[in-house]
Amino acid sequence: MSLEQNKAIVLKFYEAFDQQDIEQGLKLMSADIVARGLDRNPLEGRDAVMQYGATMFAAFPDGRHILEEVIVEGDQVVTRGIFQGTHQGELMGIPPTGKQVTFSVIHIDRVENGKIVEHWGQGDVQELMQQLGIMFFPSPTFIPYILKNILSKVLKVFNYGCFDCASKK
Repeated sequence: MSLEQNKAIVLKFYEAFDQQDIEQGLKLMSADIVARGLDRNPLEGRDAVMQYGATMFAAFPDGRHILEEVIVEGDQVVTRGIFQGTHQGELMGIPPTGKQVTFSVIHIDRVENGKIVEHWGQGDVQELMQQLGIMFFPSPTFIPYILKNILSKVLKVFNYGCFDCASKK
């Protein structure tokens, strides 16, 4: 297949995924597709990939990929962009928050005989969790205050009680 044909197949797949067009998605995947991403264990076969897709559809029913770059080399198609959606269903045990999320994604798909046979996908999970309110990262201006607070508590455990104990005795 030509580079343009491989590119078209992969872009059609993401379009089908975003439209939750299961029939079209199945047509574009090999029956024995292997997908790797967030989990250490690969997803093997169309059923496993479709189950993952169903999880994402449930969590982000309005989810969509906005692909900003597509690079094709041989049988591999690399896409880089963002995923946007509203968290309306459970995701990894996290109940729906109703929050809009936008996080970076990179995918590498390998195409053989007009079908996607291998998928590598990475999303910025830290960015996602932060937007869902699961993780909090203080701004750099708060770090000295946080460290002072922690150090103060540690010193109290050792019966020092304050930073300037020597001058208070």
